[in-house]
Amino acid sequence: MNGKDYYRILGVPRNATKDEIKKAYRKLAQKYHPDKNPNNKEAEDKFKEISEAYEVLSNDEKRSLYDSGRLFTGTGGFRPEDFTGFGFGDFSSGQGFTFSGDLGDLFDLLTGGTRFTGRSGRRAQRGADVEVNVTLPFEDSLKGAYVPITVKRTEACPICRGTGAAPGTFPESCSRCGGRGYVSQNQGLFALSRPCPECGGRGVIIRDPCSACGGRGSKVVPKNIKVRIPPGVSDGSRIRFKGKGEPGPGGGPPGDLYVVTRVTKHPYFGRKNGNITLELPVTFAEAALGTEVMIPTVDGKVKLKIPAGTQSGRVFRLKGKGAPLLKSKGGKDRGDMLVTVKVIVPARLSEKEKELIEQLGRLETKDIRAHLK
Repeated sequence: MNGKDYYRILGVPRNATKDEIKKAYRKLAQKYHPDKNPNNKEAEDKFKEISEAYEVLSNDEKRSLYDSGRLFTGTGGFRPEDFTGFGFGDFSSGQGFTFSGDLGDLFDLLTGGTRFTGRSGRRAQRGADVEVNVTLPFEDSLKGAYVPITVKRTEACPICRGTGAAPGTFPESCSRCGGRGYVSQNQGLFALSRPCPECGGRGVIIRDPCSACGGRGSKVVPKNIKVRIPPGVSDGSRIRFKGKGEPGPGGGPPGDLYVVTRVTKHPYFGRKNGNITLELPVTFAEAALGTEVMIPTVDGKVKLKIPAGTQSGRVFRLKGKGAPLLKSKGGKDRGDMLVTVKVIVPARLSEKEKELIEQLGRLETKDIRAHLK
């Protein structure tokens, strides 16, 4: 054996019935359960020990192996015949063995079937990820902001503390699957696993469900939190907040929170990757003769020189006047500002304007369409 006297641990005789074993287990489980003994390592170890004992003695097959001394050898190893029916290859060839079954079977065989990973006895799983959309003003997308959001999260029921059982009671390990949540069936060279039909894959049986959560052990609750949006996000940016998603079932790690930003349009600024764009209207005279104009940037107004003969559509680049780059440290690296000149042709002309433009037209002698002939 493995050196542990499971009958002594549960305080029952070796000829104890299943009901006597269950009754003894429930009494000890209530006494040493972690919920009643928070931060008590000794009680936690004791609870694991009685759970291990119950796992074996409540299962007819494991109890029979245990009673006959075939569940473990005296050195803690296994004998080849102990693996019969678990999907392993032949030991007698001297070539080692090939495991063709479910890895859970191997784990349970090595540990005597104990796989408590949370207080409810269910296997630990990673929590679900949560995704939330937030809307930001254009300026906040560049500067960064703290944004309040409401996240609907599945959390442990406060009444039963996530066990799913009514207060004062505890889930019982499923005797059919030994607490694994699944059962295996040999199919020749392979062993197939499926959810345990007795416990529905949970690994535990809840005799008296919690009235607050209906035995689920969890409730969906809205939670208000503030998240920091870094400088430089754009419309559709997806920001990950590790470990801020839903708690993991069975004591598993929590999932992640993903915040997707939706940025409102600015009256005159645009965005192209890390660059800020601006369309600058100029008159025909300004474009022809040249000028200096004050233009807005995200950092305030600056003077921009428009050289004489500037064509409509010409782009001026202002270095470092763009959006902070998300991947840079603290958003210190920035894109550029791209200013596109648009020459405005008046839709209506006064008589004086019309006369002056006609004079200009008569002065122009260069054929600007000569290359099309």
